[in-house]
Order: sequence, then C-alpha cells, then structure tokens
Amino acid sequence: MSVGMAAPRAAFSCDPDRSRGRQFAEPPSSNRSAFRRDCDRVIHSNAFRRLKHKTQVFVFHEGDHYRTRLTHSLEVAQIARAIARQLGLDEDLTETLALAHDLGHPPFGHAGERALDACLRDHGGFDHNAQTLRVLTALEHRYPGFDGLNLTWETLEGVVKHNGPLTDRTGAPLPRHAERGVPIGIAEFSQRFDLEIWSFASLEAQVAALADDIAYDAHDIDDGLRAGLFRVDDLRAVPLTAALIDGISRRYPALGESRRGAELVRELISHLIGAVTAETMRRLGEAAPRSVEDVRHASTAMVAFPSETAVAEAEIKAFLWTHMYRAERVMAVMRDAEAIVADLFRRYCEHPADLPPDWLPADGPVAECEADRFRRIRNFIAGMTDRYALTEHQRLFDSTPDLR
Repeated sequence: MSVGMAAPRAAFSCDPDRSRGRQFAEPPSSNRSAFRRDCDRVIHSNAFRRLKHKTQVFVFHEGDHYRTRLTHSLEVAQIARAIARQLGLDEDLTETLALAHDLGHPPFGHAGERALDACLRDHGGFDHNAQTLRVLTALEHRYPGFDGLNLTWETLEGVVKHNGPLTDRTGAPLPRHAERGVPIGIAEFSQRFDLEIWSFASLEAQVAALADDIAYDAHDIDDGLRAGLFRVDDLRAVPLTAALIDGISRRYPALGESRRGAELVRELISHLIGAVTAETMRRLGEAAPRSVEDVRHASTAMVAFPSETAVAEAEIKAFLWTHMYRAERVMAVMRDAEAIVADLFRRYCEHPADLPPDWLPADGPVAECEADRFRRIRNFIAGMTDRYALTEHQRLFDSTPDLR
C-alpha cells in the first residue's frame, strides 16, 4: 500500500453504525455518521472557538505566528487523520478526538493548569482531561434537550482514556493515578455512563494521543526557532534531529536558517508518522485483533513508537524542556500567568458576587456551599481565554502583569 493511500476499513476500527450510543437518545442524522456529527458539534462549540486565544507555549499577544491551542489542535487532527487513513480506522472519530482533546485546558497553558490545581488541592485538584469531559457533557449549553454536546460513547471514551486505562479491572487506580486517584469528574461521570475506564480506548483514540506528541514536538521546535530560543544546529544534540539536519544540509547546502527549520519540522513529522504507523502495523499483526473490543481488552496499547523512536522522541522532549519550556524568558511569563490565575481564584472565592451574573447560582452566592462554589469558579476560570483572564484581572486588581 502506498504511503497516504487509504486502507480499507479495518475490522478493529470503530464503526459509527455500531456505536454504543449517546447519553440522551436522539434520532440519527440523515446525512452524517454518528462520529461525523460528533466532530461537527465539537467544531461548532464555544469551547473550541475559545482555543484560538489560549496559550500553547507563548501568550497570544507575543506574536501572530506562534501556535495557540486552536492551531495545535488542528495540527494534531491533520497528523491523526494521516495515520488513521493508513490503518483503516474511522477518520471522523479520530479527528473528533484530536480536535476535542484540549477543550478543558485553562488559560495560559500548563501554567494555568498548575495554578488551578494548586488552588483546588483540597478539593480534588484540577485535571484538564476531566475538565474536557465536563465541557463536552455539561458546560456547553447549545441544545434544548440536554447540557453538553451529547456525544457518542466512543468519543467520550477516547477523551478520557486516550492515554490508556485509568484503573485495573477491580477499580484500583493505575500508578499514574495512585497518589490522587481517578479525577473526580471522570469517576463520577463513569458511574452514570460507564466508560469502562479499566480498559484501553479505541485505536482512533490511541492514534490521536500519539498525534498530539508528534504535533507538539514538531511545532514547539518551530516556535522555539522563531522565538530565537535556539538555532537549527543546536538540535544536533539530539541524534534523530541531527541525522535529519545532515540530510537537509546535503540536499540543500545553501538553504537559509528559516527554511532549514521549516524543512526540519516537515521531515520530523513525516519520520514520526512513518515510525508510529509501522510499529502499530507490527503490533496489530502480532495481536491480530478481530474487533475494537479485542483492542480495548489487549494487555498493552496497539499504537506506539518503536523503541528506538520512543527514545529519540524522549530526547526531543528533553531538549525542549531545557531550551524552551524552562527558558527564563518563558518561565518569567508563566510565573506571572500562574499568579494571575491564583489571584482570580482567590478573588472569586472571597467575593463571589464579582462573578458575571450568569455564573452565579440561582439562589445567590450566599446559599452556596464551599465545594459548589469552588467547582463553579473552577469551571469559569478554566473556560477563560488568555485575554479574558487578563481583562478580568485588570477589572478586579490595581496592577496586572504585562506577560511579555
């Protein structure tokens, strides 16, 4: 099969005609599959539009060409569909999961998440996957018959489990959740609409998860080069990117720095897509799953990098951690961003009437218990864009950091 050519639908893919359904029954669409309908609902949601002003690494006003959560999600979707097409998976479900995976992120990227998690330490903490589930099942108010988007079981499963199972078959949290337990929002929802959080998710969800890694490895290199945090030749410290750079230098010896960087990013994406596709095909060949249920009940993930690529990908992340995420220029902005989120949380807790009227409880803030008030404030802040958070801070405080 030629690279890029669509494979026939695989027996182990998710079939929209065999979906486990939605939380609230709806008549089927006359012209869209169940998964295409899910994807359209995500694209038309308020939360998706807000991603255009949410930080990936650089705050929105630092430059027009840096990635935002929105452009990141679009790049993840493109990569995920390319992989799904070669594996014979459902591209609509894969795209849905790629576009929806960051809907729960608060303003200012991981800095905002750290700040909210610290503010909620005694109330379950903050988990962006759990917040994405809340957005999709409760916080979007667009339809007359239900809150949320009423997406299929397969989409909600993929949002929650794209990084793997959360518990074992007995319900005991797996190691990554051992210290704090399964996020409360996920555990509570799964009691009402069982997402089988002890099993693996579909291949479509696993593909979306790896596409996320590929996208941010590549575009963070691109953004870091654009920001002047490092140069192309600095990436010779990583064997994989060094080999790609050498190949580019042989083919284009007179290429300028900007185009060298763009070519490196393009080749890195192609290399990683090829690697994950080949390894996944190998694993599928060994496991021989005959249905999506065989995938869910497997002992390991089916979608993965080969071991040598996994090492190389970890080396890229380590390079970016040192040269970009922990760079003082970035860290200084993120420290101020964390302070803004913490300030807003404390202010709304101490003065709940400062919340917009449509975010106040019907019986008034005084009648609300502390746990409910904290949840309300969490949902409000998590939905903010960077610029709205800055505007709110300027409204409520005498001084607001410039974040530059």
